[in-house]
Amino acid sequence: MATTLSPKATDKYFTFQFALLCVSNFLFSGSFSMMLPELSGYITKLGGADYKGYIIALFTLMAGISRPFSGKLTDTIGRVPVMIFGSLVCVVCSLLYPLLTTVAGFLFLRFIHGFSTGFKPTATSAYGADVVHESRRGEALGALAVGYTLGMSVGPMVGSFMVANYSYNAMFYVSAAFALGSVIILVNIKETLAAPKKFAREFITINKHEVFETSAIKPALIMLLVAFSSGCTLTIVPDLSEWIGITYKGLFFACYTISSLLIRLAANKASDRHGRIIVMVYAAGALVVSMALLSFAHTPVMFIISAAIFGLSWGMNGPTLTAWAVDLCAVENRGRAVASVYIALEAGIGLGALVSAHIYDNNAANFVYTFIIPGILSFVAMILLLSWKRKPVKPVV
Repeated sequence: MATTLSPKATDKYFTFQFALLCVSNFLFSGSFSMMLPELSGYITKLGGADYKGYIIALFTLMAGISRPFSGKLTDTIGRVPVMIFGSLVCVVCSLLYPLLTTVAGFLFLRFIHGFSTGFKPTATSAYGADVVHESRRGEALGALAVGYTLGMSVGPMVGSFMVANYSYNAMFYVSAAFALGSVIILVNIKETLAAPKKFAREFITINKHEVFETSAIKPALIMLLVAFSSGCTLTIVPDLSEWIGITYKGLFFACYTISSLLIRLAANKASDRHGRIIVMVYAAGALVVSMALLSFAHTPVMFIISAAIFGLSWGMNGPTLTAWAVDLCAVENRGRAVASVYIALEAGIGLGALVSAHIYDNNAANFVYTFIIPGILSFVAMILLLSWKRKPVKPVV
């Protein structure tokens, strides 16, 4: 039976069910993130070194394509079934990587694997918005992001350990086990959508007005600009770390996710208290600094400092932009609003991956040019936010 969609400000949201969802987030993000530092080396081993940019781009392309569908399904059949589907995709794809060992097969799987992040985070954020009063929305979404961030921290370490001590296939199997754990937990979580409907074919028919939630234009635009940096780092940082002399390619991802976790624990109420836009201004500014440092990083210390600042930025970016989008939309469109922001996220990451791989061109001399571009785009985001701060938009409640 569904819970109410109108919780009070005094209601406790961090229940046992909410804690289970946090654990599911940890396992889900750990599943796909453990591959990230190692896939560049894996595709090179397969003979596809020139296709590094497609590792992230194809993944995010499918995630972006699937967002309108996941948003509509989240608002019709419920949050939990959509989350389960997303995690199941991780299980299946992780088990298939060892079987499809050609470059084409690998890239096909990366494309299909994108369904996972196209579905799971959309429904998870909508779930978080369901169970908390609007005055604590940023806090609740930040708490949900803690589990996700922990997975992003532990995952790369586990993946690099498995490859270094066992094999790529061992990493893929452990990834599948993590995702399966997420599915098992989700099966036991209660639905929060009022009156969920049974799945019907028309729910996967998307009309033009259902592709994007217009109320989420501003949060989506900022997400597009700042997410370019994520595509760039996910694609190029493993090679940069090797060039600097850091053998553990997951170090950057571990450092930035730990930093992200710390800022979320310390400041997950900040946007509720001080406003979404001002928090985003600081987040975009931190991203500018991080990219500037990474452009000229030639020592492990500079590399780690850049990763830490990158984490501070994204620790504020993700939950705040999602909460902002939910603020601006009608209750019945929460899934679509969240999906719209994630479409921008996938577009930014995908573009960042393709453009950065093209600029880098497997030449270490191009690192500086590769990371300057996302820094400039983050600066543009900061300027836009400052201009909007003068004209605050009243949220839909």
